[in-house]
Amino acid sequence: MNTDEQDNDEALVPRLRVIEAQPLDQRAAAYAQVHDELKSRLEGGDGTATDG
Repeated sequence: MNTDEQDNDEALVPRLRVIEAQPLDQRAAAYAQVHDELKSRLEGGDGTATDG
């Protein structure tokens, strides 16, 4: 894990705390954005997988 990834991981908990403090409609949109970002990061790692 490089420094940028570690910084992103460490920033996640404070970001989630900020989201939790928002009204429900804004919270839903913010969680959807976090979901999309995490999904993109996870799917981006699929390029190194091999068929087996």
